[in-house]
Amino acid sequence: MTKKGNVAFVFPGQGSQYVGMGKALYDAYEVARRIFLEAEEALGLPLRRLCFEGPEAELRLTEYTQPAILTVSVAALHVLEHERPVQPSCVAGHSLGEYSALVCAGALAFRDAVRVVRERGRLMQEAVPQGQGLMAVVLGLEAEALSRLCQEASDGEVVVPANFNGGGQIVIAGQRSAVLRAMALARERGAKRVLELSVSAPFHCSLMLPAAEGLKRALADVAIQPLRVGVVTNVEATLNEDYTRVKSLLVEQAVSPVRWEESVRELVRLGCEWTLEIGPGKVLSGLTQRISPGLRVENFETPQDLERLLAD
Repeated sequence: MTKKGNVAFVFPGQGSQYVGMGKALYDAYEVARRIFLEAEEALGLPLRRLCFEGPEAELRLTEYTQPAILTVSVAALHVLEHERPVQPSCVAGHSLGEYSALVCAGALAFRDAVRVVRERGRLMQEAVPQGQGLMAVVLGLEAEALSRLCQEASDGEVVVPANFNGGGQIVIAGQRSAVLRAMALARERGAKRVLELSVSAPFHCSLMLPAAEGLKRALADVAIQPLRVGVVTNVEATLNEDYTRVKSLLVEQAVSPVRWEESVRELVRLGCEWTLEIGPGKVLSGLTQRISPGLRVENFETPQDLERLLAD
């Protein structure tokens, strides 16, 4: 890899999954195969079948989606490290992707991470009964205006901004009726687009408090190692280099908004000149380009991507 300048590795979260993800890497690289087999041994789940063949409805189940995306991301990371080692100046991940970032940073062992995120997915799914929560994406309203709008729409229920994704894109989450009221208000007040998201639970809001408490228990016996590289966290959008704070930040993340726009701006402030999205899809690459057009963005999830990166 010949690119000059500091690189940040970034890792995608839920929503980036698709049937067939990871198969090309699995077929081409022994190091990727080892990661998939390690995940299956740790979980007792047919992750290869889920990732490579689906069905899509099963892959979308949160307790399967989260370990599946983590496994594909870490498999890609191991291929990259094996084929052309490059040291990132820092790392970050979107929601679930922060766990992949922590594996990359050496704080979390992969086997521990994949177990924790499966439990995280189960806890998030169970925190709110099916159909009672909702998430929606709102395009074209300022963050402050949308926050005030959510307060107005709440009427004693929960609806809050959950993902500040950048480029005018903010995701709101909460109780279904409150989110629907906020969606109607957003349309009235000039939002360019308001779209209900097909997710199984309202993530990153106070309704996830039971999940956060369960996650704290799940993390209790997990060993956290010193960070080899700093992680720009979702909760604070600043660089964390203190491994003793990792667990508390992950627990807080479950009920706090993902501050992705601020996180990308922090990467720039830290001197990063390009980002490499590692794992399925290009969602973060698209968001990053809108937030900071001066940052060069690349992604890696297939052998063809590696060829492109090495040739560039």
